[in-house]
Amino acid sequence: MNNFNCAYIICPICGKPLEQSGSSLVCPIRHTYDIARQGYVNLLPVQQKHSLSPGDTPEMLAARRLFLNQGHYFPICADVAHALQEIPGGVSSIIDVGCGEGYYTEQFLRLFQSARVIGADISKAAVKMAASRTKEISWITATASHLPVAEGCADAVTAMFSLVCEEEFARVLRPGGRVIEVTAGTDHLIELKRIIYDDLFEQHKRPKPVTGHLKEIGCEKKNFRMTLNGGELKNLLQMTPHTLHVRPENRARLVSIPSLDLTVGYFVRVLELPQ
Repeated sequence: MNNFNCAYIICPICGKPLEQSGSSLVCPIRHTYDIARQGYVNLLPVQQKHSLSPGDTPEMLAARRLFLNQGHYFPICADVAHALQEIPGGVSSIIDVGCGEGYYTEQFLRLFQSARVIGADISKAAVKMAASRTKEISWITATASHLPVAEGCADAVTAMFSLVCEEEFARVLRPGGRVIEVTAGTDHLIELKRIIYDDLFEQHKRPKPVTGHLKEIGCEKKNFRMTLNGGELKNLLQMTPHTLHVRPENRARLVSIPSLDLTVGYFVRVLELPQ
């Protein structure tokens, strides 16, 4: 029987606490959710799904795992870890929303080993893959706009290149808790885009303004350089939404390149729930 740590996790239908009973999580009203053999729980009701298989495809997830496991984006983890360490009162609970195949979530657990970490993603395929990393994280299938976690339970919510739902994140944070958000900058992977697209439109990316539920207390523009070979470039392209829009000849041109120097440009923004 899989043991699943359901601390802070609530029923997505009635909002009551879930407890493990055998190989399922059950609320007091008897809504029941099976713990998958891989160690995750699907808490995404059908009424919260906008498609049959929402989220990233298995091909995108497999490419992302290969790429991220090589450590190319570890500097991003280090920046987020620094922001997490500055949260007043410390960090004992983290919810990684849009966790994907689990790379960043696992890194956060390694950096905060005593913390209760929850990884949530709308893609069942993603959470299933993430669960193979470690059973010390509570992996759940859920949407960012309806997180099945208790009000005020989190010291931190992380959103790594994923959707921020400000009102919902404010609900699950404790007073003084923070959202650490990473979004792509204007120059992010610009060298790759020049190869895969015939025309590039000028963009000036910034994180979206907050609406008042949370207060922005910092936003830093970051960048570093990396050099990738043809196989790594193939995985990088395959793991991003760009792969859905590239012409075959431009894809072939990219992966035929022996190596390419790339800019990784991003923002690390910190939002706080006022005390």
